[in-house]
Amino acid sequence: MSRGVRIAVIAGAALAVILVLVITIVLLAPASPSRPTSAASTTPSSTPSAAPTPTPTPTFNKSQLSVDDPASLWVVVNKTRQLNPKNYAPPLTALNLPGGGQMRPEAAAALTQMFADYQAASGAQLKVVSPYRSYNTQVATYNGWVSRLGQAQADRQSARPGFSEHQTGLAVDINTGADQGFGKTPAGIWLAENSYKYGFIVRYPDGLEPITGYEYEPWHFRFVGVDLATEMHTTGVQTLEQFFGLPDAPNYTN
Repeated sequence: MSRGVRIAVIAGAALAVILVLVITIVLLAPASPSRPTSAASTTPSSTPSAAPTPTPTPTFNKSQLSVDDPASLWVVVNKTRQLNPKNYAPPLTALNLPGGGQMRPEAAAALTQMFADYQAASGAQLKVVSPYRSYNTQVATYNGWVSRLGQAQADRQSARPGFSEHQTGLAVDINTGADQGFGKTPAGIWLAENSYKYGFIVRYPDGLEPITGYEYEPWHFRFVGVDLATEMHTTGVQTLEQFFGLPDAPNYTN
């Protein structure tokens, strides 16, 4: 074989090897990732709007009614807060209920509805024992307790004239006059749980004599209106003194 032929064979063989290597490299190279289409995109088409800010619950307005005016539904009467004038007399209406008597019209209407709803729920009747008492009636009532129990004990369970909630026409004793066991009766339990719906509160709760000045009286209900009674029920504040931030009234100041 001539020299020229050998060179041509060698060059051809080299070219064939190079071609094989190129083809192998191309076949073994990793495929390039395909570009995602717009349909596969997970990017939101628009930015979501911010969540709305909740509206704050309005704060109960404790100053909308007076706690000093004897004509106010929220008047606070206790051993340090005498009625002014001390012989104040409210507008009254007769109670067409077992036991009778008089109360302020707003309280009388609420009491009548409460008695009716209790009877519908239980089949039993409630009885009014002591609603409105005038200044002069309270003189006789208080003096009677003093003569039977002595002044110290009388002051724990009966108000002095001019210091009585009954004189406002907004307070009422129901079913009993002086039996703490009433709170455990069906009537006492129902009233304690439901009276706020009609605007009444248990004015002298159990264990709070150092604040109210009076022994537990589960029969004594005070009308303050549905708004205030419901707010006190919802917040768990049991006395008017605590709710309005007034000083405790365990004793008379004179």
